[in-house]
Amino acid sequence: MYTRELLEPRATPLEKGRPVYGTWTGDFKEVDLLDIRRPYRWPLPRWIRDSRIKEWESFDIQNDRFYLGAILANLKMFRFAQVTLYDKESGEKLRYIKAIPFSGWKLPRGLANASVSSRSYGFFFRIHDWLDADTIRVDLDVEATRKRPSFTAHLMYDLGRDKVTPMAVNLGFSGDRCVYAYKAVAAVQGDMVFGGRHISLGAEETSGIFCDFKGFYPYPMQSVWVKGAGFDQEGKRIGFSLGENQTRENHRNNENALWVNGELTPLPPVRITMPGGINSDWIIQDVEGMVDLVFSPRESLRSGFNLILSRTEQETCLGRYHGMLVNAKGEQTQVHNLWGTGEKIYLRV
Repeated sequence: MYTRELLEPRATPLEKGRPVYGTWTGDFKEVDLLDIRRPYRWPLPRWIRDSRIKEWESFDIQNDRFYLGAILANLKMFRFAQVTLYDKESGEKLRYIKAIPFSGWKLPRGLANASVSSRSYGFFFRIHDWLDADTIRVDLDVEATRKRPSFTAHLMYDLGRDKVTPMAVNLGFSGDRCVYAYKAVAAVQGDMVFGGRHISLGAEETSGIFCDFKGFYPYPMQSVWVKGAGFDQEGKRIGFSLGENQTRENHRNNENALWVNGELTPLPPVRITMPGGINSDWIIQDVEGMVDLVFSPRESLRSGFNLILSRTEQETCLGRYHGMLVNAKGEQTQVHNLWGTGEKIYLRV
C-alpha cells in the first residue's frame, strides 16, 4: 500500500534560496517563491520572475441541498474572481465572473492571520485565513441585476471541530521552479441569503474544501482536478482532492489526499480519464488499489478568457461520485452519491 512521509510544519518551503520538497501536516509561516535564488537558468529581473508566479485561493462548500464554490486568482497578466452557487434540487444556479487585466490582489504569504478581498460595484468577496484560530472565514455579497438574484454569504470553516490535519506540499517542476499547495477539509457553518431566501448552514451537515496555491507554473499549464466532500454511509465526514498536473516525481510527493473525520491520508498518483468526453463518466484510479472512483457529471460550466498574449479555458462539472477510497490504516471508505466537482484547466499566461 502506498505511503508517504508526513513532515512536521516548518517556517517556509525554502532553504538557502532553494525549494524543499515534501508533504507537511500544517501551513507554513511564509511562502514567498521570489526568495528562490534562481528559478530559471538565467538570472532574470525580479518583476519578470514575479510575473511567472500564479496564485489563487479557492473553496467548495456544500450540504445536501446547495453547492457553493468560489476562487480568487492572481495570474499576473490578469486576475479574476468567480462565484458559483447551485441548488441541487431545482437546478437553479448563480454564476458571477469578474476578470481584470494586470496584477492587483496580493494573496497572503501566510495563512496564520491574513486576508484577500475583491471589491467593485455590486460585488464583494473576502477570504480571511485565520489558522491561528483554526478558522477560515468567507464573505460574499453579489447585488441583484435583471439577469440574476442577489446573493450574500457569511461562512466559517471550523478546522478545530474534527481536529483536522491539513496537508501542505511543495512539488517540483523543471529546475528550481515549484508549486506550493495547502488543502484541508472541514465542517462549515454560517448563513446565505439567495434571492431573498435565508439559508442556514449547520456544521453537522455542511462540509468544505479549502485550497491555497502558489507556483511557477509551466507555460502553458494543463491540469485536471477532482474534489468531493460530505458524509459516508456510516456518517463519517469525508473529503478528497486529487489532481493530475505537470509536476515531476509525483509518486514521492503529490497533492492527492483523503480526509476521514479530519484524519489525513496522502494518496498515490492517479489517472483521470474521460472515455466518453468531459460530460460523460470520468474514471479516477491509481495503481496501488487505494483510489477507484467514477464521477458522473450532472451540470457543466465553462469559462475562459483570451487577452492577446494569454488564454484560459476552464471546464467545471458538478456531479456525483461513486466508488471506493482506502485510508492509511487500510480501511475502505465507500463513496456513494457523494456530490463534488471535476475541473479541466488550460492556462497560457
